[in-house]
Amino acid sequence: MDFLKSAMASAMAAQGPSFPYSFGDKVDIDSSIWTLYNGTRRSDGSNCSIFSFDITANRSRLPLAKNALKKLRTMRHPGVIQVLDAVETDSYIYIATERVVPLRWHVKRKSLSPETIKWGLYSIARTVKFINDEGSSIHGSLRAASIYTSESGEWKLGGFEILSNVKDDDAIIYRYGSSVPDSSRYTPPELARSGWDAIKKSPHSAVDAYNFGTTIFEVFNGDFTGPDQAGQTKGIPPTMHAGYRRLVNANPKARITVGAFLEQGRRSGSFFDSPLIKLTDGIDNLGVKSEEERAAFLDDLDQLTDDFPEDFFKMKVLPELLKSVEFGGGGPKAFGVVMKIATKLTNDDFEARVQPVVVRLFGNPDRAIRVCLLDNLPLMIDRLSRKIVNDKIFPHMISGFIDIAPVVREQTLKSVLVVIDKLSDRVINGELLKHLAKTANDEQPGIRTNTTICLGKIAKNLGTANRAKVLMAAFTRSLRDPFVHARNAALMALAATGDCFTEEECATRILPVVCPSLVDKEKLVRDQATKTMEIYLQRIRKAQANMPDSVLPQAQTAEGAAPRMSAPQSSEASSWAGWAISSFTNKLSAVSGEMQSSNNGASTPRAASPSIPTDSKRPVSSTSSASALHRQAVKSPSPGPLSRNSTPTAPDTYFKAPPSVEDGDDFGDAWGEMGDMKDDDEAGDAWGGTSDGADAWSSNPPSTQTTSKPTTKKEHAISSKPFDDGSEPDFAGWLAAQAQKKGPGGSKPLPKGLSKSAKSTTATTTAKKTLPSRSVSATTKTATSKKKIDLKPKDAGADDDGWGDGW
Repeated sequence: MDFLKSAMASAMAAQGPSFPYSFGDKVDIDSSIWTLYNGTRRSDGSNCSIFSFDITANRSRLPLAKNALKKLRTMRHPGVIQVLDAVETDSYIYIATERVVPLRWHVKRKSLSPETIKWGLYSIARTVKFINDEGSSIHGSLRAASIYTSESGEWKLGGFEILSNVKDDDAIIYRYGSSVPDSSRYTPPELARSGWDAIKKSPHSAVDAYNFGTTIFEVFNGDFTGPDQAGQTKGIPPTMHAGYRRLVNANPKARITVGAFLEQGRRSGSFFDSPLIKLTDGIDNLGVKSEEERAAFLDDLDQLTDDFPEDFFKMKVLPELLKSVEFGGGGPKAFGVVMKIATKLTNDDFEARVQPVVVRLFGNPDRAIRVCLLDNLPLMIDRLSRKIVNDKIFPHMISGFIDIAPVVREQTLKSVLVVIDKLSDRVINGELLKHLAKTANDEQPGIRTNTTICLGKIAKNLGTANRAKVLMAAFTRSLRDPFVHARNAALMALAATGDCFTEEECATRILPVVCPSLVDKEKLVRDQATKTMEIYLQRIRKAQANMPDSVLPQAQTAEGAAPRMSAPQSSEASSWAGWAISSFTNKLSAVSGEMQSSNNGASTPRAASPSIPTDSKRPVSSTSSASALHRQAVKSPSPGPLSRNSTPTAPDTYFKAPPSVEDGDDFGDAWGEMGDMKDDDEAGDAWGGTSDGADAWSSNPPSTQTTSKPTTKKEHAISSKPFDDGSEPDFAGWLAAQAQKKGPGGSKPLPKGLSKSAKSTTATTTAKKTLPSRSVSATTKTATSKKKIDLKPKDAGADDDGWGDGW
């Protein structure tokens, strides 16, 4: 084949004028004087077909080839094969035509539907009628082999080898009619009996009428073997039976013309009254139809089924519809038909034929067209490239977000889900989010709801840097929307986008705003809120399982961590108030600074030092604890006498003689730590008082140690009652306080000689400070004035010393 092509090209170059077409593959056809090739135009690569006649090999049939070339050039009709160019030399004849395919291919494979066959026969009938009536000619060799289909699927008539004008007495049909290959099968009975000159005795249309009848039988049944099958109705539609029989009538004068058969078929309800044929008649002048005629035509076009010729819709109907939509006022209905046809196009055809028009239509200000485009966007989005959508279509789409018509805004919003995968990250996180923020506050509740739904579905496409921020802002705002479906949509979107938030965001930002929806007035919202809450709680529980018990560093002490004094034990720590008690004792220990722990967890008293280093100018009593020294240092001015409401001192302190220093050093010092709490100033602090004793809770370190008088004698007064946390009322202490107030020294000042001693003695009494759920007996402080008062040494075992001290 390649050798043949090169040989033919060489022969053409050597023997004749240039032929601006290239030969392609050879096309198989029935017996014919022509050899058919697929070809292309060299200038633009467009497709064509080339009919080649070899004069050297078929010189006897040269008149047929020359007649065919002549008639093809002069016979102009839409149903006739279109001639592009022709070259005739002494050795060959080349005719370049539009790309065609022999109809016999489809007939043999029976690949044509009955509707398509009717449509094709209708086109051939119109062409034959034109030849017979307007052209006053006879085709002479009408059969399936002389019919071709174009790229648009239309049936085109060829085989003009013996086409002759009846006015020509020396027409070629009379002499060469029998020279046409395989003519005997299709020759009418009268010509088979009397020869081709019998045409002159009958109507000139009789030959073509008979051959049109045999063609009907052939295309419906696949073949025509001879005159015996003429008149058989096998496979032919019943509505066509009567006309078909009259076409193949043995009497040429009784036959109806092809024109009459055509008119019969056009009648209402007849065989040529079909939507496809109406489409063929109306598509060419669609642009000049009135609005009513156009609407009726498009209604018929929309009702077409899928078994119609795809090529015809692609090549003929689609271009006309696109022109009507863009320029002729076809409107949304015409574009709907366009998209129906476009579904059958290949990607290349769609890109070449439909895509340019679609891009231009998106810039059309007609709202009806834009809504129609958005409605049909899902049908064509897969065929549009990312660059086209991002750079050319979306810039036109965004104008719909701010359109004054709600239907345009809503449809634009819905289309975001269709184009989101074709948009760049810059467009999504910039231009798109800016417009979605506007629609989230739209006056139409449906648009606000759809915005929430849209954000929930495109969450995965948002940038990770601002995804959580955008979604939380949008959804939490929708949870406050007065429209019930907007609130429900926000809850559903939160449930669907839970993976977009961290566990901390779920617990601190999402759940607090979802909780109010649990008591929403609408059951729909309450039910969805419950589901959403459960989703987030499950995620938080899962995160909790992987969290450590504590992030605080463990205490690194030599003796181990033991509970502080008055801190609850293990059983109390689990109680609901354990944290409050611990917090209080922690603060108390921080002030005293004297607590130490042992490994066994029991509170251990610290032995008091025999003496405390003091300044030479300011001797300090060695019985003062560090906590007491600290409080005395920070108090300014020095505390006044005890108030009437202060906690009374335990009677045991008055009526029982204090033990010797040697026996009670350790014990007294340990409780001396709590002696700091004896003043009623500090008791006021524990309940929020404002006395000067509040300084005892300060963390400031003591700067100076101040005492009223230097101490020269060390005494310890230890309560015989141990620490009791039984929360018992201190009735004995109350009695002692009442006795003290009623005594002679309770309300009247002492004589001048005893005032200092009494004052000093009063300062040494131990006050019992009552705290919640515990009572503490504090040690007494002994202060000795520089000027000794003449008092006898007191016997430790005397019972009346307590009274003496009290006075």
